[in-house]
Amino acid sequence: MPLLDPKTWQSRTLAGGEYAVTEPATGETLATVTLAAAEDVATAARDARAAQAEWAKAPHFVRAAVLRRAGDLFAAHADELREWIVRESGSIPGKADFELHVAAQECYEAAALASRPSGQILPSEAPRLSYTRRVPVGVVGVISPFNAPLILSIRSVAPALALGNAVVLKPDPRTAVCGGLALAAVFAEAGLPEGLLHVLPGGPQAGQALVADPNVPVISFTGSTAAGRAVGEAAGRLLKRAHLELGGNSALIVLEDADIDAVISTAAWGSFFHQGQICMTTGRHLVHASLYEEYVERLAAKADSLAVGDPHREQVHLGPIIDSAQLAKIQGLVEASTARGAKLAAGGTHERLFYRPTVLAGVDDATPAYAEEVFGPVAPVRSFADADEAAALAAAGPYGLALGIVTRDTARGLDLAERIPTGIAHINDQTVNDEAVAPFGGIAASGTGARFGGEANLEAFTDVRWTTVRGDVAPYPF
Repeated sequence: MPLLDPKTWQSRTLAGGEYAVTEPATGETLATVTLAAAEDVATAARDARAAQAEWAKAPHFVRAAVLRRAGDLFAAHADELREWIVRESGSIPGKADFELHVAAQECYEAAALASRPSGQILPSEAPRLSYTRRVPVGVVGVISPFNAPLILSIRSVAPALALGNAVVLKPDPRTAVCGGLALAAVFAEAGLPEGLLHVLPGGPQAGQALVADPNVPVISFTGSTAAGRAVGEAAGRLLKRAHLELGGNSALIVLEDADIDAVISTAAWGSFFHQGQICMTTGRHLVHASLYEEYVERLAAKADSLAVGDPHREQVHLGPIIDSAQLAKIQGLVEASTARGAKLAAGGTHERLFYRPTVLAGVDDATPAYAEEVFGPVAPVRSFADADEAAALAAAGPYGLALGIVTRDTARGLDLAERIPTGIAHINDQTVNDEAVAPFGGIAASGTGARFGGEANLEAFTDVRWTTVRGDVAPYPF
């Protein structure tokens, strides 16, 4: 039986109006969902708070069992969910399979969190037992984007639930099914008690209501830096914790000793995977001057060789851009860059929402597609003279998410990475990597630091409570 039934996948009547979820490759309507209004967020948050207390009391093995079953269900329903991810988000099947794999792993890792030791015995000056204990925050608000919709929802939802919280999830309406309703269906089948996971597809007003709601003390937001600043500012005024995973303009540094035969595939993947619509995408290729000309030529040839098309009906390397607004932004940045002197070595064209992988040479600080996050399949390439210049170029700009360094001398690569402030660094790999067991997050304009994986999830979704116990009532001087 299908996991997702359009007749039952939204059990709550929402007031935000109907929304047509479309397939970017064809423009076909895949589903019609109802969006949430501010009053729906308030109702869901109240219901979540009411349900959460019993869930927090549930034995750890009960919560863990639900998370393990959820992980199994992502595998059991892989064919159905893969098709939704491919058609709804424009992903190629391999990227959809990666999302499903990570989603299952996030659930399994979260299941282990449920039985994690949750406190410490402390020394005390008084004759008493003194200890700390981690307790659920209550209700976690999750706001997730369109680009990796399943991963970017489940990596907050799963650990938050495992640690005894309830969740209100607001997915991007463009991926309301694979980023939201699919999770609701999986957890319902896994046996999660009612009232603990509320999925409310919606726009900015629903997100603002979720951030402001008094029943939601913690917000987990993934999205653009501009939107993240607004979320952080609003949460700060309300003295709420906001975990922000934001944009990036990550650098791939190719040192003079790099194996250029091997690096081109790595470089192309970093910039063109999922049409460049990933926060970790390689947005700046910094290449030693001795390799620069050959690198540009070979990366452009690789870009020209890649197939772009409908990932549901064709075998392609790149699918469509998510919508016309995002395509217009990409095209605008590329055109502005060539107008300022950048050389178009490959791509720069599109048919409908299918944008060709693009390579720009001769870029500098004033090149828009180099200086800004493009969020599209665009690879600006810039040369450097030595490691000092490479470090300075990579560290420049407002972002601090991911870094890749390619060199035959791994010790030298590690030393160079230490000079460039980022939340993530990879030696002899490109910038797009993710694992359920690894902390993930950026610094500066890329976010508020690592908040996924093991200890980071404990920090994100629990509070620390200090407790003391005495045998007799404590005496005082008056």
